[in-house]
Amino acid sequence: MDENQIQLFDSHCHLTDEKFVGEVPAVIERAVAAGVVRMVTISSDPEDTEAALVIARAHENVWATAGIHPHVVAKYGKDAISQIAEFAEDDRIVAIGETGLDYYYDNSPRSAQRQALRRHIELADDLALPLIIHSREADEDTIDAIREVEGEVFGVLHCFDGEVELFEAGVEAGWMISFAGMVTFKNYDKEGLIRAVPPDQLLIETDSPYLAPVPNRGKRNEPAFVRATADAIAHIRGEPLAELAALTLRNANRFYGLPS
Repeated sequence: MDENQIQLFDSHCHLTDEKFVGEVPAVIERAVAAGVVRMVTISSDPEDTEAALVIARAHENVWATAGIHPHVVAKYGKDAISQIAEFAEDDRIVAIGETGLDYYYDNSPRSAQRQALRRHIELADDLALPLIIHSREADEDTIDAIREVEGEVFGVLHCFDGEVELFEAGVEAGWMISFAGMVTFKNYDKEGLIRAVPPDQLLIETDSPYLAPVPNRGKRNEPAFVRATADAIAHIRGEPLAELAALTLRNANRFYGLPS
């Protein structure tokens, strides 16, 4: 395949971030020019979900999620999950989250994070939508949450940088494992896990505007840069870029319930 015909799916970006204000259409245009045919903009709270829906409704190649990030769960009461559920009725919402646990920053009490995670899991099960999981310095409790899931919840460990035990729990559950720009960094040390991901459980993402891959490290990240991440993962796995791109496109379409 001609490299100009490679099609990519940025499975996790944040187009509502203030760093993209006034530039979203241009950012999406650059992504398309780089071969990114689809992207999902991830929500962090009810207001963010509403803003993400505006973007998704305006661009046929963008979808959105509905959720409350662990950083901010302490700011929202029980009614917030009801708001998320209402937003999720929109057909442009394709997943619940991102939710999860972040014990690195501890911006919300850990008990509140765990409670919110359980509610998001229950909502994903009730609505038969996939679940976006953020986990940082919280491997043990994330593993417990995965193994305690009841029902048919299909999740992704996004921007994966955990240890092998969390990786194994995610793979065993049949969940997706998604990698971002840090795979291009010189000090990256999880190549073995990248090679170990079953082909049908692999996703790629930018997590933009964060974690720009080399050669754009230190700059604002954007969906167009997912190609650098795909190229690095293809190299690590010993696969042609075109095959890796096609594989992760199929996987993202399946994960989000989108037509091929």
